[in-house]
Parts: sequence; structure tokens; C-alpha cells
Amino acid sequence: MTAPRARAAAVFGSCALVALGLSACENTTTTGPQKPSVATSAENAGGMGALITAARHEGTLRAIALPRDWASYGALIDGFEKMYGIKVTVDNPQGHSETEIDALRKSGNRPEAPDVIDVGDTFAREAARQNLLAPYKVAAYDSIPGSQKDPRARWYNNYGGYISIGCDASRVKPCPRTFVDLLKPGYRGKVALEGDPTQSQTALASVYAAALANNGSFDDIQPGLDFFGKLKKTGNFNPLESTSAAVADGRTPISINWDYVNLGYADQFRGKGVNWQVAIPFDGSFAQYYAQAINKNAPHPAAARLWEEYLFSPKGLNLRLHGYARPVLMDTMRQDGTLDEAAAARLPTVEGTPQFPTDAQLERARQTVAQGWAKAVSG
Repeated sequence: MTAPRARAAAVFGSCALVALGLSACENTTTTGPQKPSVATSAENAGGMGALITAARHEGTLRAIALPRDWASYGALIDGFEKMYGIKVTVDNPQGHSETEIDALRKSGNRPEAPDVIDVGDTFAREAARQNLLAPYKVAAYDSIPGSQKDPRARWYNNYGGYISIGCDASRVKPCPRTFVDLLKPGYRGKVALEGDPTQSQTALASVYAAALANNGSFDDIQPGLDFFGKLKKTGNFNPLESTSAAVADGRTPISINWDYVNLGYADQFRGKGVNWQVAIPFDGSFAQYYAQAINKNAPHPAAARLWEEYLFSPKGLNLRLHGYARPVLMDTMRQDGTLDEAAAARLPTVEGTPQFPTDAQLERARQTVAQGWAKAVSG
């Protein structure tokens, strides 16, 4: 998946990101450097060198809901710690987007508050509306397509993928490849989601994909709720949350999840008794990105800003590719020669150009699911 480009690649000048890290640059503002907690760019903070120094002085980055086996987060965290000597802690690794937003709301200025969040863009918009996020332009901000970022730089999409169906072929025969397949009687009690769609962006996207597979649209997610209602009535819906542990021990032998997560499971469990097969359903093709944002009350504001620069550097984005996630700047990286072409070649082929719901469509869909999910899968 390559995001639709809204503008040509920006020339970063002296603040450029380089393939193996982040360069230092001089502050060009006339008002002098700002302290990290209010800096709206690395340049505004006195240059990348000053930001790195401040972040190293803080020594810690607090994240939340980042499983190591999700979109290369294990490698990203290890790489950040090694490059900058900053310890990364992750609270509630199996949490969801709503968990992260709740943590921002409830933590206030306390030192245990998250510095950064990684949420579905639907939830990022909500956090921005609630004034929970700090505006900050990463060096790559101008290259991010306009539809994939907040115009006030309070959040920006970093990576994404397609909804897929993962299946343990050693336990399920044959494995389903489409949404309509999931209704077949052979899958009783086997079909699980990554979480509750009222709290999880992944699960919400799965309902959206099911809607598209059943004559729904970006304007009408109700057929997706109806589909999961049918799945419940047939006995095929498994209410357990599909995690790597649940996949490993067979509790969720069929899992609807992002392709990069399911493909990661296939690698992770190969040779361990789990023959995990992955299909992107042609009857419900749905793509979406995940957003990065900084807590406006981040206890480690310099480390938070440096983390975002790292995630949007070619090094960070190519690590995403190694975990099968598609960087939001993939087109730009291909043009400027920083894309890891070997890693890109491992991505599954998907027909057509991805389309994305508008902000208004996403909000209506979220409200519809919030009001109708419990009823759809009750009984």
C-alpha cells in the first residue's frame, strides 16, 4: 500500500534525516531555542543536537500499548535505546487505542503519564479534539500526505496495512480466505478479533472491512455489525481477544487482524507447531494507518520528540517494512533512494489503489459501532 501523495517530497536541508540516524542542525529561529516541552520542531528546540542532548539527559521514554511483535516495535525500541542510550518503558503492552487515550486523560501531569501514543487515526482525531496532544512537526512532516496528518501537527500517520484473515492450517482445514467463508459451519467457535471494536482500532477496521464485503460502504458500516451478528448466531464467533499468546496455543485459530500482524505471526511461529496462513480478503479490502502523537503533558518531552523523529527517519520506517508494515512515506522513500527494496518486495500484493474514509465517515462509523456492537454479538 502506498499512500496517495498530497505534495512532492520536501527538501529537509540541514535538519535532514539520514538513512542510519538523525543529523544535527543549527537553530535558525530569531527568538532563541524553546524548551522541549513547548518546542514545535527540532529546529525550534535549538537543533537536533540540542534535542538529542536534552533527551539523553531525561534518560527515559514512557510508551504504552506497544507489543514487541507489532509492526517491528521490538526492533524499533531496541534500536532507539542503542542509538541514544534512552530507556524505553512500555505500560500495558496489550492495550488498545482507547486504553491509550484514557491514560492521557487520567494521568494529567503525573510522572507515570505516557510520553507518546500510537493509536488508530480515528482515535488520534478524538485525542486532538480533547486537547490532549502537543503540536510538533517532525522533519518529515511536509512529506506526509495531507490526508494522513493533522494540519496543526498534533498527530501524523506513520505506518499501515490491510485487514487480513490469519489461520492455523494445522488446526483448521481449509483455511478461510474471504469474509463469506467465515460463515461456513466448519469454523464454529474459531473466528476471533484483536479486541473490542469500541476500544480497538484494529477491531473497528475489521468491522469496516466486513461491511465492505457485505454491500456496505465508508458511509454505511451497519452491514459489518450485521455480519458479526450472523457470525455470533452461527456459533463461529470467538469472543476471546486474539493475541500472539492466544494464537500460539490455539485458542484463536482464526484471527481477523492487520496483515503485518498476521504475517509477523507466520514468521514468529514457523517451526513451532503453528502453520499460520494469511489471506487478504478480496471481498472486503480495507486499509488504514496508525498515528503517532505526543502527550501535551509528557514527563519526558525531549525524548518524546526525539522518538517521533526516529520513527519518521528512513531507519525507523525501514524497520517498519521489516515487520511487513507499510510506511506512510513509502513513495517518497522510493523516489529518494532510502527505501529498503528487499523488505518492500516481501509485502503481499494487493490489487487496486487503497481508498480511505474521510474524518466524518470515520466518526459516524465509530459512533454506529459504539452504539450497536454489544447488541450485535449479545446472546
